[in-house]
Parts: sequence; C-alpha cells; structure tokens
Amino acid sequence: MKTVIPMLIAVAGLTAANNVQAQDVEAVQLYSDAELIEMFATNTHLTRVRDTDRCQLAQDIEAQAELERRPTYQFLYGDMMAWGICYDRDPELGLLYMEKAAQHGLLEALEQLGRYYHEGVLVQKDIERAILYLREAASSGNLPAQRRFAEILLADKGSPYDYEKAYHWLHNAVTSTESIHRDIEQKLTKLAERMPPSVVEKAKRPLE
Repeated sequence: MKTVIPMLIAVAGLTAANNVQAQDVEAVQLYSDAELIEMFATNTHLTRVRDTDRCQLAQDIEAQAELERRPTYQFLYGDMMAWGICYDRDPELGLLYMEKAAQHGLLEALEQLGRYYHEGVLVQKDIERAILYLREAASSGNLPAQRRFAEILLADKGSPYDYEKAYHWLHNAVTSTESIHRDIEQKLTKLAERMPPSVVEKAKRPLE
C-alpha cells in the first residue's frame, strides 16, 4: 500500500494537469471577424495570439487564411508571418498575405501596407504605392489612413487635386481622442491654406 498510494496520487496529479491543459485549449475559440477588426484597430492582435492564447490557434489561423481565404485571417496570418509570431519569420510571405487581404478590400490591410510603403518598413519606401493604398482606405473611412494621406499631401507629395478629398474626409472624421482631434484640426487648417475658399466650403459637405 505504501507504494501504491504515491503512484495513485501521481496519476491523479497528471490527470488533473491534463484536464487543466485540455480546458485551456478548449477555452480558446476561433476569433470572429468583428473581434479581429477590433484587435487590428488597437494593434493587439499579435500579442493576443502569442501571449494570451499562446499560439494555440496558429494552425487554425493558417487554415482560415489559406483554405477559407477570409480577409481578416489573411491579414492576421500575414502579420504573424512578417514578424515571426508563432511561425518562422517570413516577411515576403507575410506581405503576400497582407496584399491578398488588401485586394479583398480589408481596410486595415490597405492602411498598413500604405504605412509600410510610406515609412519603408519591410519594403523600400515608395510614396506612390503608399498613396494608392492609403487613398483607398481613406475613402472608406479609415481614420489612420485619412490622417497619413493628408500628412503626405502636406509634405508636397501626391497630387494637389486630392486636397479637397483629404479635407472632406478629415472634416467629417469622428474621434473622441483629444490629441487626434487637435492633429486633425491642424491638418485641416494647413489644407485650407492650399485651396480657394469656395473649394474649402465644398469640401465641408457631409459624407454621403
């Protein structure tokens, strides 16, 4: 009996530990598109899959990106590959999947690619390509893209014909963050200085 009891205790301990691990795995559910969009907006998606969920969904994420071709998962998978999160780092493949998501119209992918080409992150700086991505995202209401697009125009890049669009988007932007609100006001003032008053008034029209 003296040798059996410790073995029983050990077996019980292993069973309990396995049950806890199984519960942890079952507790991690596949993310919804809405959850991913929210994580993208707060830039918490990479820490979520790596630190919180401990890469348990890596295979599911890859399957959703490759087989189901869901844009949100293509972007997530691409970002993970680009920075070596839960996978071996492969920036080229990561950018390919970000591009796939952008082609499906995912605003977050369009904005990030525009930002990368603007800043020269993972790719060589290419202002013209940055403008293409950012203009597309900005026209659909992505605020970070709208602000960066205006920033590029105010740096005398791009076309002056886009001043009115940039003003229109920012004038109708909604934000509860005081620092962003001030930044938008400053950009609007500088854009207005580059346009006739009649064009500024036209740009103030409400969003359709």
